[in-house]
Amino acid sequence: MSEANSARVAVVTGASSGIGKEAAKALARAGWRVIGIGRNPVRCAQAQAELQACASEANPAVMLCADLALMADTARAADEIAALTDRVDALLNNAGGVTRDRHMTAEGNENTFASNHLGHFLLTARLLPLLRAAAADTGPGAVRVVSVSSTGHEHTDGLDWDDLQSTRQFISGAAYCRAKLANILFTRELAKRLAGDGIVAHAMHPGVVHSNFASHADQQMQDYMATLEGETPEVAADTLVWLASATEPGASTGGYFYLREAIPTSAAGQDDDAARRLWEESEKLVAPWLPG
Repeated sequence: MSEANSARVAVVTGASSGIGKEAAKALARAGWRVIGIGRNPVRCAQAQAELQACASEANPAVMLCADLALMADTARAADEIAALTDRVDALLNNAGGVTRDRHMTAEGNENTFASNHLGHFLLTARLLPLLRAAAADTGPGAVRVVSVSSTGHEHTDGLDWDDLQSTRQFISGAAYCRAKLANILFTRELAKRLAGDGIVAHAMHPGVVHSNFASHADQQMQDYMATLEGETPEVAADTLVWLASATEPGASTGGYFYLREAIPTSAAGQDDDAARRLWEESEKLVAPWLPG
């Protein structure tokens, strides 16, 4: 890495609000070059101004607008990132959401599964050359892929391989919990596949965050979320930034963290066969957009 381009580069999804925006701002203040992704153009423009106020003149922050529930949008965002940088030192897969009713995207995927898992699966795959380029330029464990999951993954016994995207029987909270389990299993398999490259993959639980996250969920999920003690986006973002940038998390891979502490996943989250099968099924679903 040349002296003129010595800043580490972070890609943060869901960077236009909440945890993602706070993590992006913290990394920009720490001297990272930050490339954020958001879905809403107005919020992206607002976040761009906030991020730039935290960034240095030498490492300006950039916000890209893309809907990660759409694979074509995700592929375009990855191409735009590749046009901006030749390396990615940290990929923070933070974006996600939940819908009140079943919503199928124009590409035929269920929105909750696509926005929480499939989009990040594809984005990670398309950014692997940039992650590997950064890993070749740094020591083992320095390059990270961090995925935001949730203890919600504990509320499902596993993925339904006959109805992976909850298209036949859709319950808002259940679909979200399965998507969060997918984040855990994706991280588990990714850690194995990238171990030889010296790239670390971790997942985290952000806590219950004061944000507009659950505003589109069904009433049952909103009522449940309202009973839980919440945290500010700044507090939740702290662990995300720590996992991306601190030395300690680079010493292991495939972990699951909360408040900077490693915690166990559910039994379903430790199923290696399920992790491998989810990877294979995800490859089939995003095949038209995978790099050749």
